[in-house]
Order: sequence, then C-alpha cells, then structure tokens
Amino acid sequence: MKLNIANPTTGRQKLIDIEDEKKVRVFYDKRLGAEVSGDELGDQFKGYVFKITGGNDKQGFPMMQGVLTNQRVRLLLDKNNNCYRPRRTGERKRKSVRGCVVAPDIAVLSLVVVKKGPEDLEGLTNDPIPRRLGPKRASRIRKLFNLTKDDDVRKFVITREIVKEGKKKHVKSPKIQRLVTPLALQRKRARIALKKKRAAKSKAEAAEYIKLLAQRNKEKRQSVISKKRTQKESQKGSQKVSVKADGVKSTGKAAAKAGAGKAAAKGKAAGKATAKGVTKAGSKKGAAKATGKTAAKAAAAKKVVAKAAGKAKSKAAAKTPAKAGAKTEAKTAAKAKAQPKAGAKKQAGTPKPSAPKGVQKAEKAAPKTTAKSAAKAPSKASAAKTPSKTPAATKPAAGKGKTAAAKK
Repeated sequence: MKLNIANPTTGRQKLIDIEDEKKVRVFYDKRLGAEVSGDELGDQFKGYVFKITGGNDKQGFPMMQGVLTNQRVRLLLDKNNNCYRPRRTGERKRKSVRGCVVAPDIAVLSLVVVKKGPEDLEGLTNDPIPRRLGPKRASRIRKLFNLTKDDDVRKFVITREIVKEGKKKHVKSPKIQRLVTPLALQRKRARIALKKKRAAKSKAEAAEYIKLLAQRNKEKRQSVISKKRTQKESQKGSQKVSVKADGVKSTGKAAAKAGAGKAAAKGKAAGKATAKGVTKAGSKKGAAKATGKTAAKAAAAKKVVAKAAGKAKSKAAAKTPAKAGAKTEAKTAAKAKAQPKAGAKKQAGTPKPSAPKGVQKAEKAAPKTTAKSAAKAPSKASAAKTPSKTPAATKPAAGKGKTAAAKK
C-alpha cells in the first residue's frame, strides 16, 4: 500500500510505498477523518499523528465519505455529491465509488500530518517551500501575522517579484478584500443615512395617509349620521301629522255618536209619550198625529246626525288643527238642534216613515183600540152636531171615516 503524506506547514508532499502488510494493518477498518499514530509504521514515524483524508482502490475508484462500507457500490450522483463533476446543468449519473472504510483493496491512502514527531522526515518537514500567494482577506492576514485592529494590514501583504529577461523587475500584491478605510466608513455612513432618510419619509407618508383616511372616515360617518337624523325627523313629522288626523277623526266620530245617542234618546222618549197619549186619548186622530210627529222627528234627527258626521269627516281631512275640528263640531251640533222642527214641518205631508222600535210596539198595540174608538166617535159626533133628517146620510160618513182611518 502506498501512503501519500502531506505537510501543510511546509507545503511539502511525499509518497511512501510500504510493502509490509503488518505495518499497514493499523489503517484497516478505520474511516475517513480518523486520526492514526505512526509509531507502528517505523522508528522514523515515532511521535507523528496522521489523519486519513481519502484513498483509491486498485482500479482507481475513489473513497466517498458517508458510504459506510468497505466495498465498491454504484450510486446516482449529481452536482452536490463528491466524486462526480457534471458536464451539463442538472445532469446526474450513476457512478461506482468505494466506501469510507479502509480495506486491503485500497492501493493509495492519503494522509495529512497533524502532529510532528521529534525526528524530521527528509523531503517532508525539513525544507519548507515559501508560499507563492498569500491571503487576500484582511481578517486572514491579521490571523496569519497575529495583528490587532490598530495595525495597518496593507504593510503585511505577501508580495512576489516578477523578473523577465530584458524587462524591469516589478512586484505584484493582491487587492485586500474587506479592508476598512476612511472612505469605506464614509460610504457606510452615507448608506445608513440614506436608509434612515427613506425610513423617515415612508413613516411621514404613512402618518399623512392615516390622517387623511381618518378624516375621510369621519366625513363619511357625519354624512351617514346626518342622513339618519333627517330620516328620523321626517318620520317624526309624519307621525305627528297622522296623530293629529287620528285625533280629529276620533273627535268627529265621538260627536257623531253623541248626537246619534241624543237623537235616539229623544226618539225613545217621544215614543213613550205618544204611546201614553194614544192609550189615554183613545182617539185615532191624536194617535196618528203623535206617531207621525215622532217618526218625523226621529227621521230628521237621523238625517241631521248623518250630515253632521259627513261634514265633520270632510272638515277633519281638510283642516288638521284640533281647534278647527272643535268649531265645526259645535256648528254642526247647533244646526242639528235647530233643524228638527223644520224637518218635521216639511215631512208632515209625506208618507209615514218608519218609527223607532218603541213607537212601533205602541202602534202595534194601539190600532185595535183606536179603530174601534174611531168608529164609534164619528157616529156620536155626527149625531150630536147634525140633525137626524135622514139615517142614510150618516151611514156614508161612517163608512168614509172607516176607509180614511184604514188608509191612514
């Protein structure tokens, strides 16, 4: 087995071929990244500590970290895996790789010196090679030379001389990255100030927008409230008007009812009086006159009440105030009181109207007595007034009286 040993401190690398398998057994069953002491490799390697970094088998397939086997396997690899470099974007390929465990099939094993022993290894630790290129980053330069923040990094940059035949010698030095200079600080301050200015501007604009939005919302709320107020006021006004109209209607109805009640009471009283007069008088003429007058009065009273009610309704619809309704009711009541007599005179020659219930009952009971008394009364009166020259002259009068009474 061949051992490819590298020393990072000197920049040297050496390949050692060990044919004795007993010396190499130290590395068997060790994984990548494991540290192994070099005491069993020989006296010259005493005190050295090596770290396994990789290897290849006899067919040239590399060891892959994370594959926990000591054999060869085929894996589908892409750009994120080791041991494979894709030639096209998104390309994947199934490749054969060795596991990360060291086995006798390994031909070359890569090692790195972690700890140096007391003796130098010729061509590995004794002759250091100067670094061709130094670090570019400022923090790494400080780390290499153990510098503080106060030290100037530009003085410790690693340079290299370039010499060409027939030309002057010149020096090349890398451009230091992430170097903090006064100009860099000024630019940083300018960036921060610009950020702050933008933030303040956006904040002011946001506050102005919120203020404008609040004002618009307030105006909208006020318009809605004013609309609601106007609607409420209109509703209240309509309710008041309806209440006044209802009051006028109710007063007109009450007055009409009162007038009708009074007329009915008068009709009843008149009916009772006529019934008494008919029974007491016993004469057909008196009964007929009394019933006619009462019936005429009742009919006149009904007409007056109906007219008053109609006028009250029309005036209540025309005039909303309650005082006007009260005045009209008073006028209609006065007219109702004044008109019964005139109505009775006008309706004296008209046929007999329907009398109230009390009067009708009295009339039903009265005709029997009045008919008999009327038949007897004319005969006696004619006998008393006219001389009894011819008995035939009195008979036709009695007959006429009967027919007239019957007609009445």
